Amino acid sequence: MQITLEIPDHLLPPQQDKTSLAQQLKLHTALLLFQAGTLSRGAACEFAGIDIYSFLAACKQYRIETISTDIDEIEAEVTRFKQLRAAA
Repeated sequence: MQITLEIPDHLLPPQQDKTSLAQQLKLHTALLLFQAGTLSRGAACEFAGIDIYSFLAACKQYRIETISTDIDEIEAEVTRFKQLRAAA
């Protein structure tokens, strides 16, 4: 799919070409969609057109959590571990 945006020239950062602006917009959109839970890490990388390491670096730069573990999941894992340990 292709989407066209109309951005007034005077709002563009100086010295930035259209290709780098498009890449930056794709990355920021991917970051926001990942942060919202709409895209997985892999899908966000594909959306932005970058590798996982670059994506994780961008997440770190913008302080976006890359691992989200629910407290209930952690408690379930601890309970399961205790049960396995007691059974041994």
